[in-house]
Amino acid sequence: MAYYSEPVDPTRLQSWHALQTHYGEMRNFSMRGAFAEDSQRFDTFSLHSCGLFLDYSKNLITSTTQDLLMELAQEVGLEDAKEALFSGETVNTSEQRSALHTALRRPLSEKVIVNGVDIMEQVHKVLNRMTELVSRVHGGIWRGYTERSITDVVNIGIGGSFLGPQLVCEALTPFAQRGVKCHFLSNIDGSEFHELVSKLSVETTLFIVSSKSFSTLEALKNAQAARDWCLAHGCPENQLFRHFAAVSSNADAAMAFGIAKENIFPMWDWVGGRYSLWSAIGLPIALTIGISNFKDLLAGAYAMDRHFLTAPLEKNMPVIMGLLGVWYTNFWGTASHAILPYDYYLRNFDKHLQQLDMESNGKQVRHDGQAVSIQTGPVIWGGVGCNGQHAYHQLLHQGTHLIPADFIAPVVSHNPLSDHQQWMFANCVAQSQALMQGMQGAEVEEDLQRMGLAKEEIERITPHKVIPGNRPSNMIMMERVSPFTLGALIALYEHKVFVQSVIWGVNCFDQWGVELGKALGQNVYRYLIGEAVGEAGDSSTQGQINFFKAHHRG
Repeated sequence: MAYYSEPVDPTRLQSWHALQTHYGEMRNFSMRGAFAEDSQRFDTFSLHSCGLFLDYSKNLITSTTQDLLMELAQEVGLEDAKEALFSGETVNTSEQRSALHTALRRPLSEKVIVNGVDIMEQVHKVLNRMTELVSRVHGGIWRGYTERSITDVVNIGIGGSFLGPQLVCEALTPFAQRGVKCHFLSNIDGSEFHELVSKLSVETTLFIVSSKSFSTLEALKNAQAARDWCLAHGCPENQLFRHFAAVSSNADAAMAFGIAKENIFPMWDWVGGRYSLWSAIGLPIALTIGISNFKDLLAGAYAMDRHFLTAPLEKNMPVIMGLLGVWYTNFWGTASHAILPYDYYLRNFDKHLQQLDMESNGKQVRHDGQAVSIQTGPVIWGGVGCNGQHAYHQLLHQGTHLIPADFIAPVVSHNPLSDHQQWMFANCVAQSQALMQGMQGAEVEEDLQRMGLAKEEIERITPHKVIPGNRPSNMIMMERVSPFTLGALIALYEHKVFVQSVIWGVNCFDQWGVELGKALGQNVYRYLIGEAVGEAGDSSTQGQINFFKAHHRG
């Protein structure tokens, strides 16, 4: 379509110039004042869909802001871009591929044609195979070389083959099935491998090697270490097939490694790693929570897909969140975005979003190869809520950086304890309120006067206690974290990232920036093992190599 072959420079659009003018008018906008003047502000800037409730009223916006952002979305062709994404057009332009992770959660009755083939039959064939494997493992039918049932599954992968599945397995811990425990091995550090296998028995462990190309360094090294560990602990080589499966688009390499053909699950080039947890890469998820819950996860994501595709822009949750991010990044000059889940099981949600957002939109050229003229993807960071209040929330409240934040809060705890959940939710709401409201100098002085402090002491302390407020945040609430609501939540952020990529004109489905480090790493490795001689390219790199060689023992 025209958008991808000739991306629009948003800075040349009428809506962009209108937003620039509007930003100048908003410099003195007070959220606190806006709430005082408009009793309907919450109703105006909130919506509910797919089991999620989004309150975005605590943002530096008015109805005019929202109207102008929607005009921007219309001008860049967001509606056409959405259709292109879901219909399988070549939206990954640098690699000439579709990006059809949404097809992984669509029902069989819906057709998605790629190169003349309806891929939905392939998708559901793999889902059926996953169902069979999960049933065999949970039913004790899949057995190790000593005929003992599988009790532990180790997913070997990195990046999208690790972060998404780990997040979902952690987040849905209350839905975990008895009898099988999943572990994740991603780091090439030998200490991580040692600590993991020290808790396992070869006889009852199944390794899943998740690597699209079956050539990713970290995955292959850990897979080889797992293979050697199995052999060293009594598994005959001709019985290794009982302890290994793979998810890869390179079946030949997986079979050459020693994995049985029937234990290899395919991946497709139209699924990027960071969008792949919905595919067979999600096997550890299905093994952890059961195939029924895995399908509920897909159903939640599919519901958000339908909402994103069909809801009007002004009532569209991913569109609103994406455009708010553009508003702050490109007009208010923010450089980062905080993700603050108030739920223990969502403690690593920010890590998945770091890859999803930063690997997708951390780009400096548009689809046509021309340099962008504006800032693109922000730095994503954060962590579990209450802990952050006693750490980095200080910077959010009184620091010099303006940092938008997303609070994520379930109402119902899976493990109710006294009034803990009420306090947890109260803290979450209060942090959002404090960011917006702040505490002005006169309020600080009144507070200190009530404490009985002397005038001189009040004057000394007041500047340190002033909190400016007017700091923006979203609140995403749900009744509880379930497979359905989690699927919707993850898909919400996937589509938010896509919306921003459309505005900026960048390709959110490639990741060429990760390749250089890999190539240079192979070169450095050759120096470390003595295969390469001479200078390594610069004095710093050479000095680091020399230090390693002087101190390494092994």
